[in-house]
Amino acid sequence: MNDILQYSIFGNAIINYLSATGVLICGVVVVYVFKKYVLKKLKKYAETTDTEIDDFFIGVIDSSLIPLIYFGVFYIALHTLDLTAGFKHILENGAIVFITVLVVRAVISVVNFGLQSYLNKSHGSSGEEKQLKGILGLVNFVIWAIAFVFLLDNLGVKISAVVAGLGIGGVAVALAAQAVLGDLFSYFVIFFDKPFEVGDFIIIGDKMGVVEYIGIKTTRIRAIGGEQLVFSNTDLTNSRVHNFKKMERRRVVFNLAVTYQTPSEKLKMIPKMIKCVIEEQENTTYDRGHFATYGDFSLNFEFVYYVTSADYNQYMDVQQAINLAIYEIFEKEGIEFAYPTQTIIIPKSL
Repeated sequence: MNDILQYSIFGNAIINYLSATGVLICGVVVVYVFKKYVLKKLKKYAETTDTEIDDFFIGVIDSSLIPLIYFGVFYIALHTLDLTAGFKHILENGAIVFITVLVVRAVISVVNFGLQSYLNKSHGSSGEEKQLKGILGLVNFVIWAIAFVFLLDNLGVKISAVVAGLGIGGVAVALAAQAVLGDLFSYFVIFFDKPFEVGDFIIIGDKMGVVEYIGIKTTRIRAIGGEQLVFSNTDLTNSRVHNFKKMERRRVVFNLAVTYQTPSEKLKMIPKMIKCVIEEQENTTYDRGHFATYGDFSLNFEFVYYVTSADYNQYMDVQQAINLAIYEIFEKEGIEFAYPTQTIIIPKSL
């Protein structure tokens, strides 16, 4: 029996193979028991909590750490044997590749979870979810690219010359694609700072419309006339953007002009009349009304009120109702609106 156990195959006795198998089986059993009972209980406990962080980390342990431990058990079991240099090299390179892939997956999971949590806290819309997918794709690409360079370096590939070449090429590409990179960084600014979102009505210079799409390079706006306006992201972040979606209430200033023939008693009544008209409207807050100036051909009043809504159509409905009510009151009171007139005095001697 002892001779059989000492029988050598590929430089290792059978007893050594049995020992390696025993280490492998024991390690696998321990990991399996941990996953079956300990990790399962932790999952049930995490489901009872309000936070999602514990669920996420348990998921990372299940998807990345457990496979890594299984591989570690296999790696240790093989290293109890007398391995050839070539096999050791293959095993070590395989370990580097496997560990790198698992680490990258874990890092990407953490990044994705962080960005998704940020989006959930900010009550992101469906448009922001599309933006998030674009950002995640870019971030994942960068992480995998860095991991690939790290992997090549650990596999013994001389990447210094490659990195130097990429550095020179990167500078050339950066200079050639300066505008694209600027728009890309502006895209991140728009996503995280949120000066506007999809569905917002904005004005940039003399252009205005509703934001339809925010891309990595351009943002598209549906103008009032129906045409689509395309802006580079850099133009938007460098411009003064008027975002009417963010407006909680709209301040309205309007003027009235009456003739100089209006009696003083009725002039004193006009601010009170207009105040009553404005206060009768829904979703309005009266601010002030004054006899402001003496004009060339009119007595000018200025009134200010607020519409407690950002909806432009609602503002126009309110202003129309106010204008009609003012016309009716002035018609009833015999107050005349002023319009440009000139009085020519001709001497009798002529």
